[in-house]
Amino acid sequence: MAYNPFRHFGLKVLSVAIAASLWALVGGEKIVERSLRVPLEQQNIPDGIEIVGETPGTVDVRVRGSSSALGNLSAGDVMALMDLSNAVAGRRLFHLAPDDVRVPFGVEVKSVTPATTALVFERTGSKTVPVVPSYDGQPAAGYAVERVVTDPTEVEVVGPESALRGLQQAVTEPVQIEGATSSIKETVTIGVPNSAARLKGGRTAKVLVEIIATRTDRTIANVPVRLVHLREGRTARAVPAVVVVTVRGQEAVLQRMTAESIVASVDLSGLVPGRYDLAVTIAPASAFSVVRIDPVQVQIAIR
Repeated sequence: MAYNPFRHFGLKVLSVAIAASLWALVGGEKIVERSLRVPLEQQNIPDGIEIVGETPGTVDVRVRGSSSALGNLSAGDVMALMDLSNAVAGRRLFHLAPDDVRVPFGVEVKSVTPATTALVFERTGSKTVPVVPSYDGQPAAGYAVERVVTDPTEVEVVGPESALRGLQQAVTEPVQIEGATSSIKETVTIGVPNSAARLKGGRTAKVLVEIIATRTDRTIANVPVRLVHLREGRTARAVPAVVVVTVRGQEAVLQRMTAESIVASVDLSGLVPGRYDLAVTIAPASAFSVVRIDPVQVQIAIR
């Protein structure tokens, strides 16, 4: 088919018109320069290496382009990228060149400030430390904290070797126990005091705060001494016939006790007539424990 220069003539004219308009628009714009503060992103940090100390988060760049191109720049369009793939432990210097700055098409980077940045690196270490639970507040009157336990009891922490050197423990968020009358169990976040270190595994722990009624002592007088297992046909007498007993238990329970609530006795099994100094025993009870008996022995006369 022979070439026809007038084929699609309308489209050709339109293309030339658009190109001429764009050339006139761009050619008529002024070329300007501007200074920008842009984010600095560290890339390709080798495994087993940590940055320590302060690291710059931004740098200043000088860009050049048309006034419309620079006017349309938005946050994130320009970013400086620092390649740390060659980093090793110690203090190292890294350079930033215009080619290390990402910009949109039509924008040129003239300079970066600072052009050289010093960074300090350390080897990554790990350490296992105990989890120390904490709580805020106090139980209700008449109650006390018996113990506080965590699950897990230990966690592994990783970070720069210098940050781990003085690290002795991980801590939990406090469990609120103000006014509590029973045990409280919560799942809370674990943290470490040094922000340069971080938890390797789970970041939460189950904390159990055991709360019990306060135990106190009470002294009860005139507790009768019972004489048990006396041989048939015999008589016996105790001097003194009553003792003073100090018991320990929950305050509310002890306040309701009387002398008859305590079973004090002397065992006369196998004894023949005569005089004896024998120990007084208190029958076991789940509501209290015995602190002291006064006197601990009484004189028994058997006939």
